[in-house]
Amino acid sequence: MTAANGDRPLRADARRNRDLVLASAMRLLSDASGGSGGGGGGGGSATLDAIAKDAGVGIGTLYRHFPTREALVEAVYRNELTAVCDAAPALLDELPPVDATRAWMDRYIDFMIAKQGMADALRAVIASGGNPYAHSRDLLGSAIRLLLDAGAADGAFRKDVDADDVLVSISGVALVAGEPSMREQAGRLLDLLLDGLRYKP
Repeated sequence: MTAANGDRPLRADARRNRDLVLASAMRLLSDASGGSGGGGGGGGSATLDAIAKDAGVGIGTLYRHFPTREALVEAVYRNELTAVCDAAPALLDELPPVDATRAWMDRYIDFMIAKQGMADALRAVIASGGNPYAHSRDLLGSAIRLLLDAGAADGAFRKDVDADDVLVSISGVALVAGEPSMREQAGRLLDLLLDGLRYKP
């Protein structure tokens, strides 16, 4: 892990503080109620003071890692995206390809739901000239390709599936059934998609 300016690795305590800030920011920014600590407003309007308080660090510590709100929001998004993509090989180490793929789909749905909660904050990043979505599709496509290749290698999945098609399909499930109250239906839709990966014409 490197410092925000990329000059040198972070000390263990600084890395811990950075991780605490990212975790609190993710929770408060994606919380429709605005989170705790007096952040107020919608999830995307949680204040930096509220995030620092929730993380148990001083506001100066937050600013040392993330000099602007936009820098923090972009870092939160990229951190969560990296966690989702890194889950693919980890799941394949623990589970058969079919089960690993289904578990990864659930993680991706969780990521998409959180991203919807951060929509206002992400729009502000884009308005300021940032691009939090740069390379997102490539990273997610690579993770899905890894899962598909593993399933095809052991005969569980058909071999003619495009990773980008699967990404678009899961994203569609998140868009139409991404509310917590619709999670059961989202699961059924993901099961149907998984069946499509196993169907061999």
